[in-house]
Amino acid sequence: MPRIAVGIEYDGAAYAGWQSQRGPATIQQHLEAALSVVAGDAVAIVGAGRTDAGVHARAQVAHFDTPVTRTSRSWILGANTNLPDDISVRWACEVPEHFHARYSALSRCYRYCILNRPFRSGLNRGRTAFVYQPVQLQPMREAAAHLIGLHDFSSFRAAECQAKSPVRNLFALRLAQQGDFIVIEVQANAFLQHMVRNIAGLLLAVGRGDRPAEWALEVLAARDRRCNAATAPPGGLYFWSVQYPPVFGLPDDSAMMRSPVGCPGDFLDQVDQTHVMV
Repeated sequence: MPRIAVGIEYDGAAYAGWQSQRGPATIQQHLEAALSVVAGDAVAIVGAGRTDAGVHARAQVAHFDTPVTRTSRSWILGANTNLPDDISVRWACEVPEHFHARYSALSRCYRYCILNRPFRSGLNRGRTAFVYQPVQLQPMREAAAHLIGLHDFSSFRAAECQAKSPVRNLFALRLAQQGDFIVIEVQANAFLQHMVRNIAGLLLAVGRGDRPAEWALEVLAARDRRCNAATAPPGGLYFWSVQYPPVFGLPDDSAMMRSPVGCPGDFLDQVDQTHVMV
């Protein structure tokens, strides 16, 4: 049976997260309903990663199996016609049957976007985290350096996280600032529930001067969520990209998955790397 992969972007403010569930609407529910209309039959999709309520995605990836034949254009336009305005399919292509949106991924990347100024913004409400206290990047970078690598991230997982193991390999943790905007980029093999938001919460506590950079080591070693800072709000978090082996032939990130004009955090791609901690 043919397997189709799709790239998706969404504003998660109005939804109870990615995963289908009873109660409030989710991204997965809307996508399955829209794709089922195009297929003329029920479609079940598998996503590359789950996002929480209020979290956005620039390049979520999902796959589904279907016996029907449609062109890529038909999948894209048909799905978007039946989706709410804040969810859209960006690309669709047939993939080998052994491709799996979740298990074939080499790594995932999230960005957390912060508006750091004394007064809130009407335009960025729900799209960035608002922090009115002055924040210093250098101590945040020093704290971030302690988190890179293979660690037990128990202190950074939600109490209700169902992952079997708290061990994750954090490949990169970058920070950059442009004007009033600060972006934290986190890349890992996989993430625990609330992991990125808890990393952001710790770094912000350090950036505000509430804690020293070395505190990151204490929190990591404690393996206890109660020892960490408060979880950062969901509105600033974006599922930014997923990396797959080239053999699957998915659209290249520099072309098909380029972020929308004005998407928070775009400037991180253009900043001088000498000013970014990797």
